[in-house]
Amino acid sequence: MPEIGDLESFDTFLAIVARLRAPDGCPWDREQDHASLKKFLLEECYEALDAIDNGDPQKIAEELGDVLLQVGLNAQIGADNGTFTIKDVLRHINAKLIRRHPHVFGDVKVKDSAQVVANWDQLKKAERKEGASVLDGVPKSQPALFQSQEIQGRAARQGFDWPNMKGVLDKVREELGEFQAARSKAEQEHELGDIIAALVNVGRKLDIDTEGAVRKANDRFRRRFQYMERAARERGASIDSLPLDEQEALWQEAKKQERG
Repeated sequence: MPEIGDLESFDTFLAIVARLRAPDGCPWDREQDHASLKKFLLEECYEALDAIDNGDPQKIAEELGDVLLQVGLNAQIGADNGTFTIKDVLRHINAKLIRRHPHVFGDVKVKDSAQVVANWDQLKKAERKEGASVLDGVPKSQPALFQSQEIQGRAARQGFDWPNMKGVLDKVREELGEFQAARSKAEQEHELGDIIAALVNVGRKLDIDTEGAVRKANDRFRRRFQYMERAARERGASIDSLPLDEQEALWQEAKKQERG
């Protein structure tokens, strides 16, 4: 095993993970398989996103390490099962990066990032099996907003897109009208999904990360509601005891406090 004090070494990391999975290693780590680690991989990715949103470089580094641990554990499980190793993981990603960046590792010329994206799509298309959909590679396990933006983005790159924002906003209004006309719970659910998808398309058209925008909106709501709770307590009341007009007044007060 490499020197354990060399904490900046990738080989040390791999040796530690292998030791955890060894017969005399950690019982918990030894019990895990690819399926059991799925939730932890997702959880660590979300924690990394939180660190990025908070803008703390050291926290970002720490959380990316936790994501890397999930990669290392899954690779070690593959090695234990005789199915693949970390070398296979590295070979696949290195080959893919070289193959999909011919403007860096080859003689293809590009003028901007938009052309890079267009070339990337063409390279991915060439890699797909005949008859496969451009949407096949979008994981269904992705968060719904993120998945919706990716799906609509891929469709748009095939020419299925409104020429300007007016068409996108008209679609939002159309979906709102269909929601208002819905009569059953099932129809309302259907139309609500269409409204959200149409709003996601607004974000895509403006090059705004809709998933990130909603996370920020959630943070604002959390801060404002917690302000309302504190303000109500200071006045000897609780939120649920206040009439709606007083709750709304506190909400507006919270928004004003945020603006400084």
